[in-house]
Amino acid sequence: MTRKIGVGAIALAAFALAARPAFSQAKGGGAPGGGAPGGGGVGAGSVGTAPGTVPGRTPTITTTPTNPQQQNQNLSMPQPIFVNGQVMMEDGSPLPEGVVIQTACNGLTHSEGYTDGKGFFALELGANRGVIPDASEFDPGATMPPGMIAAGGASDLGMGSMGIGMGGTGVGAGRTGMGIDSAQRYIGCELQAKLAGYRSQTVPLTGRQPMDDPNVGTILLHRLDPKEEAQTVSLVSLAAPKDAKKSYEKGMEALKKRKFADAQKNFEKAVEVYPDFAVVWFELGKLRLASNQMDIARASFQKAIQADPKFVPPYISISLLDVQAKRWQDVADITGKAVKLDPFDYPQAYLFNSVANFNLRNLPEAEKSGLEAERLDTRKKLPTVQQVLGLISAERKDWDGAAKHFKDFLKMSPTGAEADTVRTQLAQVEKIQQQLAAARDK
Repeated sequence: MTRKIGVGAIALAAFALAARPAFSQAKGGGAPGGGAPGGGGVGAGSVGTAPGTVPGRTPTITTTPTNPQQQNQNLSMPQPIFVNGQVMMEDGSPLPEGVVIQTACNGLTHSEGYTDGKGFFALELGANRGVIPDASEFDPGATMPPGMIAAGGASDLGMGSMGIGMGGTGVGAGRTGMGIDSAQRYIGCELQAKLAGYRSQTVPLTGRQPMDDPNVGTILLHRLDPKEEAQTVSLVSLAAPKDAKKSYEKGMEALKKRKFADAQKNFEKAVEVYPDFAVVWFELGKLRLASNQMDIARASFQKAIQADPKFVPPYISISLLDVQAKRWQDVADITGKAVKLDPFDYPQAYLFNSVANFNLRNLPEAEKSGLEAERLDTRKKLPTVQQVLGLISAERKDWDGAAKHFKDFLKMSPTGAEADTVRTQLAQVEKIQQQLAAARDK
């Protein structure tokens, strides 16, 4: 069963995720599958009359009014968006009752509701029902400080969007009801938990529709270590002078309007003023990567690392380039540095490290990293994790383990680019299982 893992499906999935760090799991992230007691991913522990509902916590949904005038009025109002799920501690310790559930939009946070004694929550976004605003929530009309920069977390391979205050946008703008399409209200927003001393995985809300499955799965809380604070936030970038920050903000505004040439011009001006502006070098790298300038993109990411060695996203971006080039030792080295800096926010870094070590025939390290990626991939966005773990199990002649991982892959990605390959691998394993069973029966 020895087989090198190709980069086709990995690179495609990675690039899609990389447009922001494997689902948004930045400072503030997504949840490990079965890693913590009572886990098991989406819907763990929830029962009810509808998929993903929590007993006794399903919001009441009223029927469409029969009054024509009232019905016409409702057409101009956004439909309510409901979400439910569970918050758990990464280490499995008990969760205090009443953990706050927040939306975070463009640097602005807004308290939406609370968890119950078992960490479950079910709420309507924007309903503001009995939630005491947190002191850290900014006035939606106030302008955020320009230095409040935070990389998107493991939401997608480190190519994450940067959270920056946009002044009067985000939560405040998204909560006016009349005439705003429901799917547009939460563009750039994420759902997270808030508990002092911990950071949370996040769930992207962009594009969420009123009729979508409300179950967002499990959100993990990770105990903060003071030494980890510089991992997803570039502290060096916070020290940029006013003129450099102004150019950076203009560049980000140009990006929002898809004026890429203007964005690049402003970013280049920002690093000319402040050469250690790590976040801007990272944004330049993303622009150049999008235009297929791979070498120039790599150089920009490397400058970001040189400016701030503790800023993690550019490590993930370089690892993606190395995966595409099949530079497995380089992938192993740079992802090893990334997970050492930040062991929580980037499950895709563990995946890349696992694939690299598998192709280097270092199975113990491949399995170790694969299991970490599986644990942190609570929203099941990284099916390749199951493929590599299945191949490792097959190498060890653990046919039952291999079959389980291949089946898990096909549940997560039944029509993906590697689905046919995995079906073939599963068929080979099942044939061996049948032969061994027949031999035992003789």
